[in-house]
Amino acid sequence: MPRNDSNRPGTTQIFCASTLYGAATLAAALESGLFAEADRRLLLVCNNSTTPEITPALDEMPGFAPLRAHFDGVLSWNEAIRPFHPGAWAPRPDDVPLFERYLRLLWGLGEDRVELALESLQVAPALSIATLFTDAPIDVYADGLMSYGPTRNKLDPLVGTRVRRLLHLDLVPGLAPLLLTEFDVPAHLVPTAAFLKVLGELGSAVPEPPGLPEGAALLLGQYLSALGILSPEEEERLHVSMARGAFARGHRALVFKPHPTAPARYSRALEAEAEKLGVELTVLDTPVLAEVLFERARPALVVGCFSTALFTASALYDLPVARVGTELLLERLTPYQNSNRIPVVLADALLPDLEERPGEEPVPADRLTELVTAVGFVMQPQLHRSLRPVATRYLAAHLSPRTRRYFRRKRLTSLGLPGGIPERLAFLPNNATARRVVRRARAVRKAVRR
Repeated sequence: MPRNDSNRPGTTQIFCASTLYGAATLAAALESGLFAEADRRLLLVCNNSTTPEITPALDEMPGFAPLRAHFDGVLSWNEAIRPFHPGAWAPRPDDVPLFERYLRLLWGLGEDRVELALESLQVAPALSIATLFTDAPIDVYADGLMSYGPTRNKLDPLVGTRVRRLLHLDLVPGLAPLLLTEFDVPAHLVPTAAFLKVLGELGSAVPEPPGLPEGAALLLGQYLSALGILSPEEEERLHVSMARGAFARGHRALVFKPHPTAPARYSRALEAEAEKLGVELTVLDTPVLAEVLFERARPALVVGCFSTALFTASALYDLPVARVGTELLLERLTPYQNSNRIPVVLADALLPDLEERPGEEPVPADRLTELVTAVGFVMQPQLHRSLRPVATRYLAAHLSPRTRRYFRRKRLTSLGLPGGIPERLAFLPNNATARRVVRRARAVRKAVRR
């Protein structure tokens, strides 16, 4: 709503988003009344792509128009901090008051009370924005599956204690987020019906949304090489595996939706494989949300690695899905605390294997919470010490060839957890003398390296 005419300070809510999916989540939360009334609601757009100069921001993408109607104005974080990159820039502590005054002047905030809605609070740009508005209360919203995992980095209490709640979609029914629970932040669901309504409006605004051939399998690219998880050649082979797996399941029409920033050669590798298989391949060159395709075209199968779109397809649109490549990613993710680990674990544990290999059945639903809790503890044992008993029980009872891929023996050993070392040596982690010897050995090794 617009600001009133009086000169008194009002309340301005700033909603930060870097993707259409995230902006749609915010719009659904607003439609559901999850945010209190304010004098102004501003959408702050962040373009976090590697080369934002040549990549369209979300407010330039097809379908954005209906989202704009939920806000009183649209701002650009990239413009505000130009020429710095949003993912790399952070204010120096001594410069925070200066930058806050600069942003208040630039955005016409005056003396308004500012409230923030941020995604990925652990890193820039969200952390930078939270740092600049030192007194602003914060709501965090989940743009994907990472909210089910622990907080990536230890947050400064001056930021973490300002978080009022975590808003998230019900992508994995029955599973509660671990994100920010170290600050006792409560989680609130964004109603699925409101989210689907917003996506429907977004899809209707896309000019001539691409159609899919009858019985087509939709292949989702993620550009994992940009994250340093796979090499470009390995990612190309992953896409080829998607095509082969879909072909083996009887699909003779394939549609590839590349990541918006993926290089064109990914498509060429798939085109060569499609020609070899004798299937029809369509490569989408329109930067449209996968959910628009789910609603408008209803693919016969959705294939991906650990994309959030796999879960929206299954949980929200009731479409058949399959995952591929998750075992390789579980091996490659480094460090173990990598925040992509929980999304990969969820995809591997819950979604059907594309190749339908024996022994790849989904993890029983009644064990999912314990599994995620155990992985979350092993990822961040310092932040979540209270989760150790749950992790210990799960590992002692359910560690098997199917679930061992989610844990690394070396890390289990260092934490003194079941599955870390041979059973006959299990007494060692609880032995004070053994721990002292290990600590001394590590200290000597570090001294020698220096």
